[in-house]
Amino acid sequence: MSQFKALVVSENAEKQYVRTITQRNIEDLPAGEVLIKVHYSTLNYKDALSSIGNKGVTRNYPHTPGIDASGVVVESTDANFSVGQEVLVTSYDLGMNTSGALAEYIRVPAKWVIALPAGLSLSDAMILGTAGLTAGLCIDALLKYGVSPEKGKIIVTGSTGGVGILSVAILAKLGFEVVAVTGKPEAAELLQRLGATEIVGRESLNDTSGRPMLKSIYAGAVDTVGGNILATILKSLHYGGAVAACGLVASPDLPTSVFPFILRGNALLGIDSAECPMSKRLEIWQHLASDWKLDNLDLISHKIGLEEVPAKLDLMLEGKSFGKSLVEIID
Repeated sequence: MSQFKALVVSENAEKQYVRTITQRNIEDLPAGEVLIKVHYSTLNYKDALSSIGNKGVTRNYPHTPGIDASGVVVESTDANFSVGQEVLVTSYDLGMNTSGALAEYIRVPAKWVIALPAGLSLSDAMILGTAGLTAGLCIDALLKYGVSPEKGKIIVTGSTGGVGILSVAILAKLGFEVVAVTGKPEAAELLQRLGATEIVGRESLNDTSGRPMLKSIYAGAVDTVGGNILATILKSLHYGGAVAACGLVASPDLPTSVFPFILRGNALLGIDSAECPMSKRLEIWQHLASDWKLDNLDLISHKIGLEEVPAKLDLMLEGKSFGKSLVEIID
């Protein structure tokens, strides 16, 4: 097969970015040791940004977004991967400046590829995707710092987004008392079914008093939003608490002081999944496939076809989506 179906974002004469489902040629894919027939992808905010011409994500167009893929190897010049093997690829440069997974085929460097962990299906891997890896990295950092269920509540911001919703579910599985922060009251029932013991609105985490410290409430946090919400959480941690920060949906700014760090011994743990070393990726994926494995992934995902992706990306950009969109590339 020399041609395949893909979502392609192009810039037109009016400097607008147009998304179409079209045919591409396999020989036009970038160089790489492994050619993969994509079975599933999943939607991330980076995909949405790439689809509207955000040059901080994607520099050159036309382009196919999609930072997550699971599928089957069809060609490999690397001895670590064989034809017919089930694999997954998340983040690195896939879908950013390398042709992405919202397509029937991708070609990537072997060093980006992970053999599908035993215990996960190809669809499971994509319900998790980069969001699951990021949530896992956050939780791993908190656990290794010493945050544990007996030390108190843990709070998760952006709890209806991919990272947030998976963090809520995994932390609940691990025995934490989880407080979920959301601006979508209609998602409360789902978050409770996933294990959240308390649901709070974003406004409750937006302290404007000017005080450098607040009453200590939380042992730790997973923060996906940044800005004053992150600052408020830092001021509200128990002694020795920590926040794993991985996002800036609200703001990249951090209006706080050193007091949470020097008076309560708190920590701000930075989390990156895009360039995370392969050894750490493998460690986290093994957890996700075994002791952290979720039995309720169906609660947080909905399956869509490639043709439905543009509309879903628009909802994501408008802040109206929650949960995970599992994109079925092949029937």
